[in-house]
Amino acid sequence: MKQRIEDIKNKISKAAIACGRNADSVQLVTASKTVSADKIQEAALAGVKIFGENYIQEARQKMESDELANFSFSQISWHFIGHLQTNKAKYAVKMFDLIHSVDSFKLANELNKHAQNNFKVQNILIQVNIAKEATKSGIYEEEVEALIRKIGHFKNISVKGLMIIPPFYNDPDKARPYFKAVCDLRNHINETITTEIAPNVSMDELSMGMSGDFETAIEYGATLVRIGTSVFGKRD
Repeated sequence: MKQRIEDIKNKISKAAIACGRNADSVQLVTASKTVSADKIQEAALAGVKIFGENYIQEARQKMESDELANFSFSQISWHFIGHLQTNKAKYAVKMFDLIHSVDSFKLANELNKHAQNNFKVQNILIQVNIAKEATKSGIYEEEVEALIRKIGHFKNISVKGLMIIPPFYNDPDKARPYFKAVCDLRNHINETITTEIAPNVSMDELSMGMSGDFETAIEYGATLVRIGTSVFGKRD
């Protein structure tokens, strides 16, 4: 696993440098859904700093496990990358440093409320359903600006950027239009909104790209790439 992680980090660095970016401008979010706590511990000891989880209960069990309970927040960071139900917002605020999948005013409002109760500013990303796929969560591209304007004044959430899951293709080049579209959207928001409602909106992050297409995503500004299979192997 340590060698696989080093290989992935090298590929991330090379992809960033190839398009004129700093090698440190892209972070690896290791997607650890269904992966056991001992495997996550192995990855953490091999240098992984960020783990992305999809389910609250599964993540809690891992965080509280003997293998991982002693890791401090300075050693590893937990991100929520799955669909988040509104009634789980109170748990997510307590557990995660960054929530990638905010897709409604209702969810953002709940996160803000529970973050206030926990004396925390919760960092979030807006999930965009860039291809308008019925099977995927996220709001449509044309709805993003209005949502950010509505939640930008909340004091206990901070909008850090956007997240997408493009349609799956065997050829990563086919995902280019979607990566470009979300990059253009982020730039538009930076130009029009952040100057009005900063500092609660910064739009520095683009969470996009997985094991099969992360190098292409980096070309279009990805700062967080969510990679699981290439680290842990195929899931059962």
